[in-house]
Amino acid sequence: MIDKSLIIQWAEEKLAATDNFLVDVMVKPGNFIVVEIDSEEGVCVDDCASLSRYLEEHLDRDVEDYELEVGSAGVTSPFKILRQYQKNVGNEVEMLLKNGTKLSGLLKAATPEAVTLTITKQVKPEGAKRKITVEEDLIYPYEEIKYTKYLIRFK
Repeated sequence: MIDKSLIIQWAEEKLAATDNFLVDVMVKPGNFIVVEIDSEEGVCVDDCASLSRYLEEHLDRDVEDYELEVGSAGVTSPFKILRQYQKNVGNEVEMLLKNGTKLSGLLKAATPEAVTLTITKQVKPEGAKRKITVEEDLIYPYEEIKYTKYLIRFK
C-alpha cells in the first residue's frame, strides 16, 4: 500500500511555491489515491495537472500500481481544514452541528479553536406588536460541528 504521509509530503513540497494548499489526501484500497487542493482564488485544471505530474514523478508503477486523482475541493464540499474556514470568512455558510441543529449565516471568524457564525433571526420584544430582525453571533468549537459548507443561493 502506498504511504499516505509520502503523498502529503510531496504534495506540500509542490504546492509551497503556489497559491494552492492541500486539503486532503486519501489512499483507498487498491492504491486509489485522491488528492484535494484549494486556493484563495480558486483552482484551475492546470494546477491539478501540474500536481498530478509531480506526484507521478515520485511514484513508481513498476514497484506498486496505483490510480491517481487530483482535484479541487468542490464548492459544495464540506470544509475540512482551518484554511478553508478562513478563506470563507465573510461568506454565507450552512453548518450542521453534531446535535442535529442546522444553521445558516455569515461566517464571521475562524480561529484554530472555534468558528463564529452570525445568524439573523426574528424576535418579538416584550410589549411590541411586531417582530424585529436581530443578528446574533454564535461560537462553536470544531468538536461540535459535523460539517460546514459554502451556501449557494440563487436570487
